[in-house]
Amino acid sequence: MVSHSSPEEEDAAAQHEAGSDARALELEAPTLEAANPGAEGPALYLVATPIGNLADISARALEVLQSCSLVACEDTRHSGRLLSAHGIRAKLLSLTEHNEAQRSAQILGWLREGHRIALVSDAGMPTISDPGQRLVQSVVAAGLRVVPVPGANAVMAALSASGLPTVPFYFGGFLAHRKGQRDKELQAAIARDCTSVYFESPFRLVDSLGMIAATAPEHKVVVARELTKKFEEFTRGSAQQVLEHYRTHTPRGEITLLIAPAELPRWMQW
Repeated sequence: MVSHSSPEEEDAAAQHEAGSDARALELEAPTLEAANPGAEGPALYLVATPIGNLADISARALEVLQSCSLVACEDTRHSGRLLSAHGIRAKLLSLTEHNEAQRSAQILGWLREGHRIALVSDAGMPTISDPGQRLVQSVVAAGLRVVPVPGANAVMAALSASGLPTVPFYFGGFLAHRKGQRDKELQAAIARDCTSVYFESPFRLVDSLGMIAATAPEHKVVVARELTKKFEEFTRGSAQQVLEHYRTHTPRGEITLLIAPAELPRWMQW
């Protein structure tokens, strides 16, 4: 999901995280007990976690997390708190974009020994704008099972309640930090024949809305903020209207930005 940090803080945090991950790789990997995969056999489970409301986790997800030998996660402290809240004690292993190649080799070895291993992200579905793609392809290439355990998803939550056309749609992940790349992507979204969905930082939202309004001020957009949390908010309107709103109401929290297709269906009335 979108970081709450400023762009400068994000860069510093990324550098710090890279250094922390490098040190973590020097530590001995967790020792796993003899594998007991059960009737289903070894597998990598991609387990969705809440995007804000901790109650948004399925009984199946909790059962899988309880049964796995190891849980790979972006932030062991964050995931540790979630597991602890549900009375689950599990061995945790950090897996980030900086160490995924090395971790994938370790995890593949454990899977070959017969272990069941779960992958979670800080929020939502693993591998969707989060680490895990390299791990999944490694497991697939090795001929081992990958099992999705679906759940909360910011893209689907925002799209379903947006009031914009939902099928088809385009998901572009996080918008680029660089203005030129971001403007190019936003102009493509305006011209697209389906709804476009992006994650955006609250620190760049006004700038991004300004890029849309400069070209197409009447184009419909929706900002979904803090989904599933206490202060959840949907702001709908023309790009110019939503821009003016956030010029006077500083955006905070996690942001999903939705941009209407170039041509709206006749049934749209707002």
